[in-house]
Amino acid sequence: MFEKVDVPLYNIRIYSKSQSTYTLTNYPTPDRAMTSMNTFQGLKSFLRQDYAGGVLLIAMTLLAMLLANSPLVALYDGFLATPLQIRVGDLDIAKPLLLWINDGLMAVFFFMIGLEIKREILEGALSSPSQVVLPGIGAIAGIALPAFIYFGLNQHDPVAVKGWAIPSATDIAFAVGIFSLFGKHLPLSLKLFLLSVAIFDDVGAIIIIALFYSTDLSTLSLIVAGIGLGCLFVLNYLSVNRQAAYIIVGVIVWVAVLKSGVHATLAGFAVAWFIPLNLKCHDGHPMLKHLEHALHPWVAFAILPLFAFANAGVSLTGVSVSALLNPIALGIAVGLFIGKQLGIFGFCWLAIKLGLAKLPDKATWIQFYAVTVLCGIGFTMSLFIGSLAFETQSAAYLVEVKLGVLVGSFCSALLGSGLLIYSNRAAVPSQQALATNES
Repeated sequence: MFEKVDVPLYNIRIYSKSQSTYTLTNYPTPDRAMTSMNTFQGLKSFLRQDYAGGVLLIAMTLLAMLLANSPLVALYDGFLATPLQIRVGDLDIAKPLLLWINDGLMAVFFFMIGLEIKREILEGALSSPSQVVLPGIGAIAGIALPAFIYFGLNQHDPVAVKGWAIPSATDIAFAVGIFSLFGKHLPLSLKLFLLSVAIFDDVGAIIIIALFYSTDLSTLSLIVAGIGLGCLFVLNYLSVNRQAAYIIVGVIVWVAVLKSGVHATLAGFAVAWFIPLNLKCHDGHPMLKHLEHALHPWVAFAILPLFAFANAGVSLTGVSVSALLNPIALGIAVGLFIGKQLGIFGFCWLAIKLGLAKLPDKATWIQFYAVTVLCGIGFTMSLFIGSLAFETQSAAYLVEVKLGVLVGSFCSALLGSGLLIYSNRAAVPSQQALATNES
């Protein structure tokens, strides 16, 4: 008599005999099982790559553009206009989904940026003055020159000139993603330079938002936010190791800042500086590093792609080449594509020639130039600042912002990718020759 044998993973057709009857049990074949496993492992491997977040951002941008220029545009707009409300007693927060993304989820993004900057300053790539000089000079020039270009093209329009800061930003996810995709054989020092410039850019963007895009301030809300930050300081000082305590107070600070007139994303950045660096949580992990590590996949694969989907959808109906010559779109595109690379590369070159800093270790000038071009990918940060600059204006202003950001970022990504591919090909034979000599 045959016995039925279960083989759950490597599934095989097995005959069994029961009451003089043969029964055929079908299991998936080994090939199918292995294919499923390989697909899953391949997906996990892809998500671990530095460029995965950038690829997802591109995909969500293209999806938003497709929906905005299709018969489904009403569905797309309706989705972003979906009203969401949280009410606790007299506290009422009611916003459309788009603003929940821009004010709420982006606060989490800025919280993670704050954690990263604090860690880098205290014990990372920005912990010594020699490591700060070159990216610091590049970032300042990369913020100032694009702003001057935009201002020069829009100084005649008192409304348009409010967008001067839009081309000053760098999208760290896109820039690092492209570098990781096309610069695999380039020196690690270039990636550290790119990350450092992007970090300084983020600090600059936060200062700009706080100083120039905060209006109608509420004194009471600011006092509540200040008390909340004071409580976080006390928690840090007393070495409280419960993450929940910091998160609860942090949410209170976010609500207060949201109601204060200061942009709510700044709350996330401020709260991050009160998270202990090396104090271990109750589960034994250093709190800051644990939070940064836990938030990274959510930010890279959910928050930023969702932000891109919500803000990149621009209708191209009626848009012609002449639309790119509009001062707002032109100022943003030229600022990102020309201003960024010219400011960063030019001032860094001057600093290196004057002996104030050194070229990143083992890097060539063409490789360094390729990285400075990537800094012109403003995308999510530029779109975000644009939404603040023209928050009270008609939708036509935001269309011009999106057009300028997309064109400037695309040109920077295209040229930067091409230069990285060229540099990569040149770097491989050199590395092979070096390995041969060492052997």
